Amino acid sequence: MKFKDQIARRRTFGIISHPDAGKTTLTEKLLLYGGAIQEAGAVKSNKIKKGAASDFMEIERQRGISVATSVLAFEYDNKKINILDTPGHKDFAEDTFRTLTAVDSVIVVIDVAKGVEEQTEKLVEVCRMRNIPIIVFINKMDREGKDAFDLMDEIEQKLHLRVTPLSFPIGMGYDLKGIYNIAKKNVNLFTGDSVKQRKNLISINDLADPKLDELVGSKAAETLREEIELVTGIYPEYNRQEYLDGKLQPIFFGSALHNFGVKELLDGFIDIAPAPRPKKAEERLVEPDEKEFSGFVFKIHANMDPRHRDRLAFVKVVSGVFERNTAYKHVRLDKNLKFSSPNAFFAEKKEIVDESFPGDIVGLHDTGNFKIGDTLTAGEDLHYKGIPSFSPEHFRYINNADPMKSKQLAKGVDQLMDEGVAQLFTLELNGRKVIGTVGALQFEVIQYRLEHEYGATCSYENLNVHKACWVDTADQNSDEFKDFKRVKAKFLAHDKRGQLVFFADSAFSLQMTQQKYPSIKFHFVSEFDSIAQ
Repeated sequence: MKFKDQIARRRTFGIISHPDAGKTTLTEKLLLYGGAIQEAGAVKSNKIKKGAASDFMEIERQRGISVATSVLAFEYDNKKINILDTPGHKDFAEDTFRTLTAVDSVIVVIDVAKGVEEQTEKLVEVCRMRNIPIIVFINKMDREGKDAFDLMDEIEQKLHLRVTPLSFPIGMGYDLKGIYNIAKKNVNLFTGDSVKQRKNLISINDLADPKLDELVGSKAAETLREEIELVTGIYPEYNRQEYLDGKLQPIFFGSALHNFGVKELLDGFIDIAPAPRPKKAEERLVEPDEKEFSGFVFKIHANMDPRHRDRLAFVKVVSGVFERNTAYKHVRLDKNLKFSSPNAFFAEKKEIVDESFPGDIVGLHDTGNFKIGDTLTAGEDLHYKGIPSFSPEHFRYINNADPMKSKQLAKGVDQLMDEGVAQLFTLELNGRKVIGTVGALQFEVIQYRLEHEYGATCSYENLNVHKACWVDTADQNSDEFKDFKRVKAKFLAHDKRGQLVFFADSAFSLQMTQQKYPSIKFHFVSEFDSIAQ
């Protein structure tokens, strides 16, 4: 197959939602269509019947939430689909922000009863900032929830999206009769049986056809006719270019749990979602069909297999072909590295691949060479933009609870921080280690993983910090900077890259510091990357 054909058949997307909107269940059902798994293990009220294929960390199984981004791939309709399943929990938002740098489009999952929730708003804002094409899937239609039109209004107002439905529900909850596919003009009848669900498509070219009344009852048929008339009157006509430009968002309805409406979503997605797109580097715009390979690390995951203590760097291929056993330039370290066993992901199985194409995610075994945001190329110096570190919200001192295991603790903390689970700061004054996280749940995850993966135990002490600010000064030898360092000595630390960070204990003290030292700039984002692409 030609190189350009390989690119054209790739679809790389992320699924984002508020926790419990059914994102992991939807991922499973998509894998089911691709034949990647035989039986889907739905995540049910924190007790997992089978254990979802995309949640492989023990803490995720216990809690029934996804806390790490997993990569899943499958073939469907001669397309190679790469899904990046992201954590919905807000404490892991930073992981999700980084993942969004590696996708070409997203599916936003919304719960029909709860509507648009806070976490969804934040994530969609990041997508809009980057003009990522968005498809909306309204889930759990087998339960009672909000009226379809009210929901679409809410999505437009709260998420600032311009939507158009490509499928429409016939009833909801107990009265759910089916889904009408507006584009394909057919009705999928709801049986409640997820196995038979796939084969219930009935073509209806004209809604006036009395066959519709026979299928769903005359009351439901009449309501559908009125609603579709409203839809065509109110909502803009679907236009693919507007969708690709991030200016129009198609909506699908269904129930992932019952595998209902998922095929319409998948078929619609394959028809319209973009193949790998160009990516902006600091130096230039890189096109996927360029001959030379380039890619960037958007995630590092330690101990994917607890038996082997392995560490994988996830690389998104941006251009060219990534080939096994070929030396590539690690731009930050300025040295060449070779990879003898690059992994591709197929559901929860990893397999070694000889070549990967733009849009693919490759897992590279890492002995500590990679950090998030690193670029690999065939030789050119490129720096891909848009993988930010935000100021954490919570700060704690980390203490070693077992003096005999200090080596294990240091190694564990080091690796987990490279993974981007949290940020590590070292105080200038006494060298004490401080961990900063976006959400409090991450401290539990760190403690759990240090104990179970590294055999190290730690305890925490609270530290009152309002914001961590990266310090940016033009002249390190100025009297003003020296005075700042002397006066604020006990509030200064370094991050993992050695950048100077100021811990402000309140909004007021930060304001006073900014006024007192006007030549020093304080950033809430580590300024080595700009957030906007």
